[in-house]
Amino acid sequence: MTRRSVVRGTGHYLPERIVANAFFEQSTDTSDEWIRTRTGIERRHFAAEGQTTSDLGLRAAQAALERAGLTADDIDAVIVATSTPDLTFPSVATMIQSGLGMKRGFAYDIQAVCAGFVYALANADAMLRAGLADRLLVIGAETFSRILDFTDRATCVLFGDGAGAVILEAQTGTGDNSDRGILSVDLNSNGDYRDLLYVDGGVATTGTSGHLRMQGNSVFRHAVEKLAATAHHALDLAGLTSDQVDWLVPHQANMRIIEATAKRMGLPMDKVVLTVADHGNTSAASIPLAMSVADAQGRFKPGDILVAEAIGGGLAWGSVVLRW
Repeated sequence: MTRRSVVRGTGHYLPERIVANAFFEQSTDTSDEWIRTRTGIERRHFAAEGQTTSDLGLRAAQAALERAGLTADDIDAVIVATSTPDLTFPSVATMIQSGLGMKRGFAYDIQAVCAGFVYALANADAMLRAGLADRLLVIGAETFSRILDFTDRATCVLFGDGAGAVILEAQTGTGDNSDRGILSVDLNSNGDYRDLLYVDGGVATTGTSGHLRMQGNSVFRHAVEKLAATAHHALDLAGLTSDQVDWLVPHQANMRIIEATAKRMGLPMDKVVLTVADHGNTSAASIPLAMSVADAQGRFKPGDILVAEAIGGGLAWGSVVLRW
């Protein structure tokens, strides 16, 4: 028998402030039409003054626990994927652990930018399989509005704030791809491409948080190629093919990237979970946000095969195949 990491519940939280595309016309040479045409984004959410990444993550975690019918006492560990922590340290995860009232277990952060949640799922799956925990809270949470240069129309229109959470629970399976839970993981990175997407500040360099910088055209080309490749590899590892996929849950970076990736995978767009129009790119939060929204809508059915894939600064990219 095999220990599998099965999704027990999902939850998400979006800040109250909704920012329409027209907002950016005040500071950059852009328009609602330009943004919609090139990105598919119509609006996004920005955190309020004083609202932190741990605040968003805590609300998403509470929503996931409520939906799963669990309490903080049922959770063994908290893993948070984020590139926009409240502080250099301690971790956002320990702040959420405290906010939940957890008096046991452990908590830590993972930083792989937009691919962070896929990396966090991989870590959680490995720990559950190894018996280091039985139930894990995996969160993606970001306040990217804090690191945007609002004079750079190539980047500032793309990102938003939010958080999503997934509770993974160890359950026994047979060890083949008929099991529920995570069936395969594929992780990749290549630091040679670090200058394509980065933040121009940090503790050991400028002593400031800095601003996000991106070479958009290059990132687009790498994204389409690498996202399709990692998804196919993860499916191969699971002994599955694209025509067996019920749902693609992609990183919500840009509608054109999502469409191109789905096409390379041979998937129609009605099998793709889309939230990019309403949320923008929420980095590590985008996959759990999309997963939670679709779950709340009742779109996922027991036994459905889901593929989650993402790419971010590093470059770091990867995918997870799971059976709902």
